[in-house]
Amino acid sequence: MPRTFFVGGNWKMNGSIQTSKELVGNLNKAQLDPKTEVVIAPPALHLLLVKELVESAQVKVSAQNAYHKASGAFTGEISVSQLKDAQVPWVIIGHSERRTLFGEADSNVAEKTKAALAEDLGVILCVGETLEEREKNETVNVVVRQLDAVAAEVKDWTKIVVAYEPVWAIGTGKVATAEQAQEVHAAIRKWATDKLGSQVADDLRIIYGGSVAAKNCKELAGQPDIDGFLVGGASLKPEFVDIVNARL
Repeated sequence: MPRTFFVGGNWKMNGSIQTSKELVGNLNKAQLDPKTEVVIAPPALHLLLVKELVESAQVKVSAQNAYHKASGAFTGEISVSQLKDAQVPWVIIGHSERRTLFGEADSNVAEKTKAALAEDLGVILCVGETLEEREKNETVNVVVRQLDAVAAEVKDWTKIVVAYEPVWAIGTGKVATAEQAQEVHAAIRKWATDKLGSQVADDLRIIYGGSVAAKNCKELAGQPDIDGFLVGGASLKPEFVDIVNARL
């Protein structure tokens, strides 16, 4: 079976109640490629509002982060159990901003991923290298290290979408060329084949993030191992629809 194209929109810490209504309204009116799975990740404060506003069964909502404990004295956190209770079906885990700005280690990402899967949530698992690591030709080593940490805790990858996001291309306007992105995606699939087996590797969706926009999405979508996108800034603009429809 061909892998279903997947486009996620990470709104990050942006927007108001009004702009959230406008963004969802645009999606509700849009003609979206019916063969593409769409997931949007508003700030936690707006998650339930956005979930209620979405009219299309094709569009789901995601949290941008979650904590692995079910409950307790963890001020400011939202648990994977609470997401399940609220019927939020997806969560982004290990985004580079969580890793670099908030100090999440590979082990934290693995722990959260395991906990989210135990609650039957879908996980958008982010991996990627910094500019310094790329310049040292460490890209594949870094990504494999991040994936190995999760593989040590998780055996079933059917509800994981791997998002390759080179840190140097997030929000900078810089974007990996289609060839550069494909090279890393192919390396991730090879890792999956070697570590998880050929069937898991064939089924695993690997998506690209890092200044994805309407102008570059079609070329990226044409690569054999790029199964979609995790979109940042452009998910707050009308062009998000063009990115969802990159394969049309």
